Amino acid sequence: MPNPSLAAFAFIASIAAAATPAPAGQVTGIELAQVTIRGRIIIRVPSRLRGAPAQQPTPVRPIKWAEKKGPKCIAADQLGGAIVAADYVDLVLRGGDRVRAELDGDCSGLGYYGGFYVKPSADGQVCAGRDSIRTRSGDQCTIRKFKKLVAKK
Repeated sequence: MPNPSLAAFAFIASIAAAATPAPAGQVTGIELAQVTIRGRIIIRVPSRLRGAPAQQPTPVRPIKWAEKKGPKCIAADQLGGAIVAADYVDLVLRGGDRVRAELDGDCSGLGYYGGFYVKPSADGQVCAGRDSIRTRSGDQCTIRKFKKLVAKK
């Protein structure tokens, strides 16, 4: 691996050589330009939890969920996974909480492709009525509202 300070020196020397004016009457063929780099973040949400044991787990009784009033927005960095259904997506948040995202329109590609993308806004939030999820096939589904899921006893 090259020495980082040597690489930085070579880079600076090449810039200095390019910036040195040529003697009168000579053409150097060097053109200077400015580059602007803009970033974009898209978060891929897995549709199943990673790290599950390879052996068959012991069967457990399925959990029944009750829907409660949910938040308007969810911090994008809290998304841990998802369980996809026909017209909604249950989001599993870091820490174990669950939130159901009800979707507008037909989002049939969600279950087939096994995942989707969420593009958080500049505020780092994913909000109902404002944001959407994108299927891996290219479709876009607006999030109508969020509902908090609580296990029934």
